[in-house]
Amino acid sequence: MTDKSWHINRRTFLKGTGVALALPFLDCMRTPAHAGKSAGAGLPKRLCAIHFPYGASVPAEDHEDREWGWFPVREGSGFRFTKVLQSLEPLRKYTTMIGGLSHPTGRHIGGHDTGDIFLTGADFSGANFTNTVSFDQIAAAKIGHETRFASLALSSDGGIGMPTRSKTLSFTQSGQPIPGLDKPQQIFDSLFGIDGGTIAERRRRLQTETSLLDRVMDQSKFLRNKLGKQDQEKYDEYLTSVRDIEQRVVRSQEWLDIPKPKVDASELNLEVTQEAPLEYMETMYDLMYLAFRTDSTRAITYMLGAMNGETSNQFSKALGLGSQHELAHGAGKPGGFIRQGTWNICLAENLARFLQKMADTPEGDGSLLDNTTVLFGTSNSRTHNNHNYPLILAGGGNMGFKHNQYLTYQKGGDDVAMSNLLFTMLNRMDITDTGFSDSQGDLSELYV
Repeated sequence: MTDKSWHINRRTFLKGTGVALALPFLDCMRTPAHAGKSAGAGLPKRLCAIHFPYGASVPAEDHEDREWGWFPVREGSGFRFTKVLQSLEPLRKYTTMIGGLSHPTGRHIGGHDTGDIFLTGADFSGANFTNTVSFDQIAAAKIGHETRFASLALSSDGGIGMPTRSKTLSFTQSGQPIPGLDKPQQIFDSLFGIDGGTIAERRRRLQTETSLLDRVMDQSKFLRNKLGKQDQEKYDEYLTSVRDIEQRVVRSQEWLDIPKPKVDASELNLEVTQEAPLEYMETMYDLMYLAFRTDSTRAITYMLGAMNGETSNQFSKALGLGSQHELAHGAGKPGGFIRQGTWNICLAENLARFLQKMADTPEGDGSLLDNTTVLFGTSNSRTHNNHNYPLILAGGGNMGFKHNQYLTYQKGGDDVAMSNLLFTMLNRMDITDTGFSDSQGDLSELYV
C-alpha cells in the first residue's frame, strides 16, 4: 500500500462554481487505523447474493450426460468444471464451488417454497409463517450508513410476491419483504439520476415527510393501547414498516448535499424489458456493477428468478427451450439434463461476465472483486429436492477467502446448514462473530 501522510473523508466531493462532483474511493480515504495492514484493510467490504429458481442440472455421477451437470468433477483444488460452468474457468482463482449445504428448516417443505428462506434460514413450520431477517439486512444495519443506499434489492419479477412464492430475497429485521426493483431505468435513476427540484425544495419535502411520520408515530402509541394482543402484533408490523420509511427519509436528508455519482450510461440499454431476457439480465448485472463501483451501496440481492415467477419463468424460452419450470420437471427425461444444462450455461455466462468486470476494476491494491463476496445459487438441486443446493461463492480475496476449490459438505449423511455459509460471509465482513439464523459455526475451509 502506498504510504500517505494525509487522509480525506469518503464523502468528500470537489466543489466549483455551481457544480460538485463525488470522488471515487481513493487510497487516502482509508482510515489511519488501517495503515500498514493487509491489502484490503480500510477498503469497502461488500456482499452480493443472486438466486435462480427450480434447481440446476444434476445428473448422477455415472449418467451419460454427466458433462451437462452443474457440479464439477472431483473435489478440492483439482476439480474440473463441466461444460455447464466452463465460462468460469478463467475465474477459478476467484471461485469456490459448493455442494452439500441446505437450510434444515426447508428440507421437507414444498419443492418450490424455499426461495423465501434462501437468505434467512427461517422456520417454515406452523400455520402462520413469518419470515426472519435476511443476511444482507444484517449487513445493511451495520454498514449501511456508510453509503447513500443501505442496500439494494433487485428482482426480475418485481415486488414482493406472496409467502412461499416471494419475488424478493431481502427481508427486514421483522421479516417483512423488501420490494425488489425490476425496471432498469428506475434503478438507474434511483442510483444516479437527477432528483427533481432544488436542494432547498427537496429538503422542505423531506422535512414535511418527517413531520407527517412523527405525527403518525405519536398517534400510534395511543391507538396501540386500545388493541387486543393479536391486533397489537399486526399493528407492530405496520409500525416497523413506518419506522423503515422514517429511516429512509433521515438517510435521504443526510445525503441531500452530496451529489450522486456521474456514470456513463451510453452502453446501457435502460429501456430493455423482461421480454428480451438475455439483454435484460445483462443490464441488471451492469447496474449492480455500477452500484458497487461507485460505492453507492455495499449490499445487493438479486432474485434473478422467483419460484413461480410468471415473468422470469419464461426467460429460458429465449434459447428455444421450455420454461424454467418445464426444464426442471423434464430433467429426468431423455435429453432433459442437456436442455436444463444449456440454460445453466447461459446463467453461468452472465455471472462470469459480472465477475470478470469486477476483477478487471482496480481498487486499492487489488480489484473490486477482491473486496466483494458474491453468492450465486438456487435452493433446489433436482426438481422438488431441497437438499444439496448448487452454490458458487466468488470474490472476497481481501477478506481472507480461499478459492480455486470444490467443497462438498455432508454431516452424518445429511447436509450442513447453509446458514453456516451466510454467517461466514458476514464474519469475513466484520459484521458479526456470533452466528446467523440457525448457523452452528463457520466454514473454515473457505479461509486462507
